[in-house]
Amino acid sequence: MFDIIYPPPAEKIVLSGLLTHRMDKNLFEEDMQEMVMLCRTAGADILETFIQRMARPSPATFIGHGKLAEIHQYMLQEGCKTLVLDAELSPGQIHNIEKVIDGKVIDRSQLILDIFAQHARTNEARIQVELAQLRTLYPRLTHAWSHFSQQVGGIGTRGPGEKQLEVDRRLVQNKIADLKRKLKKVERSRTTQRKRRRKCIRLTLVGYTNVGKSSLLNALSGSDVFVENKLFATLDTATRRTHIPRIGNVVISDTVGFLRKLPHHLFASFKSTLEVVREADVLLIVMDASSKWSDQQFATVNDVLNELGANENHRLVIFNKSDLVNNPFERKKIDLAFPGSLIVSAFNPGDMKLLKEKIQEVVDEFSRDQKMTTIVKQETKTALNK
Repeated sequence: MFDIIYPPPAEKIVLSGLLTHRMDKNLFEEDMQEMVMLCRTAGADILETFIQRMARPSPATFIGHGKLAEIHQYMLQEGCKTLVLDAELSPGQIHNIEKVIDGKVIDRSQLILDIFAQHARTNEARIQVELAQLRTLYPRLTHAWSHFSQQVGGIGTRGPGEKQLEVDRRLVQNKIADLKRKLKKVERSRTTQRKRRRKCIRLTLVGYTNVGKSSLLNALSGSDVFVENKLFATLDTATRRTHIPRIGNVVISDTVGFLRKLPHHLFASFKSTLEVVREADVLLIVMDASSKWSDQQFATVNDVLNELGANENHRLVIFNKSDLVNNPFERKKIDLAFPGSLIVSAFNPGDMKLLKEKIQEVVDEFSRDQKMTTIVKQETKTALNK
């Protein structure tokens, strides 16, 4: 007889967000929808969502004592011990909120880190996750003993950095320094690997999380990179070599997805992974054709590219998941808003043929610009030497 292993039950949570007078209601709706997806990706069962409307966040409890008392009453009725807030909370706020609700409080950073911890598959990803966990933990050590006594497992407590919750500031600093050294070693190895590929044209897939970058990589290269319909299913940079007609062999890399309110310390931990973006000859910016927030997501992608110093790279905008768009008017809107972009489905061989042809055009443009730049440099150097 084999024992039947059942998956652990989903953790019951309550979700809450704050809408201030200055916030755009459409952006707030997008953020809350993202939080729903993040919670489900982390393995949570959302019992209820509470929206607080205030002029500004409460310095002590973010959403105010009155709303917290209402949430606490609901949590008692439903037997729920976890509150997730769409916010970057200070250590003091977390401590104060936990005292009111007598439960566990998870902010946006902790939620994303929990998902990262679940999806870290390589040694580099695990180092990056632990580094981000410790960077989150360090400023919260003042309230460590009261805060972490509430944590009884589940969302926000997983991952390789979990055992570091009981160490003091000095040990955390030493651990962060050690992880940085390990990450530098991995980076040097990856830099050496990239130098070997210098002779090939380098294409990099970038974009919002869960837009189908890995599916496109598989379709273009015939590989089998892990694909899942969840946020942050891919944390590691996957690189594959493939052949593009008339161009020859090219190297295509897939990167970790972006998010509009990705906390800066999380971005810093994964910045080394995104070096491949800056070094790309052509960026393939992947969007979700079925998303109603394309404009905001495109702005987020551009913000991240600017921060990485990749704002001048040649680029091609690709709207994936066209199989989910049945309304011709929606396709026309994309054509008008993003001229020169391509609407495709990673599962349509005909679309992938068109995509390769479009990549040829962009690579040809890149090659012409490279030759022109080389000529200008040579002529400038000759003129200066005269």
